[in-house]
Amino acid sequence: QVQLVVSGGGLVKPGGSLRLSCVASGFALHYYAVGWFRQAPGKEREGIACINNSNGTTYYSDSVKGRFTISRDNGQNAAFLQLNSLKPEDTAVYYCARDRRTRPYVGDWWTTFYYGMDKWGEGTLVTVSS
Repeated sequence: QVQLVVSGGGLVKPGGSLRLSCVASGFALHYYAVGWFRQAPGKEREGIACINNSNGTTYYSDSVKGRFTISRDNGQNAAFLQLNSLKPEDTAVYYCARDRRTRPYVGDWWTTFYYGMDKWGEGTLVTVSS
């Protein structure tokens, strides 16, 4: 069964950290770029990070740059998102997704990724609150 299983969410205080995991099954994740996006209640889906499938180039939204780090481990068939310096506005359901694109993302990487992604996980809730 082809799927992405997302885990690692939870309740954390402002300034805290979490590490989200995205484990692929039924296919080889290394053929795909992997992206993370989030959706807060009443808000639009927001692309926050992406890592390509060739040389590990990463892309971030301005809202998380410098605080979040995306990585991948092809041996584990997984990708990860390290969330540091969390803020209440980071509260959302976080999803990972795959995109078969092999060329670099140029310009608005999230729009390109969004229209290319063909599979995503069910999401994990991150709540940042004191």
